[in-house]
Amino acid sequence: MSWFPGAYETKLGEILARVCEPYLSLFDFIPPVFGISFAPWVALIVLELIQSGLFYLIALIFYGGV
Repeated sequence: MSWFPGAYETKLGEILARVCEPYLSLFDFIPPVFGISFAPWVALIVLELIQSGLFYLIALIFYGGV
């Protein structure tokens, strides 16, 4: 939302910030490289890994394997 001026002040911006900021703050320990933060990318990769793990677990439980 930082690419759009005033996006944080909109109702949608407030809702998205309230939902996303607590999760993204978990990855603030990753230092920016040349002023670019890679924390959102890492957060997305972690979410993808969690999703894949849950799908595998569900397949293992209900279908006896993959």
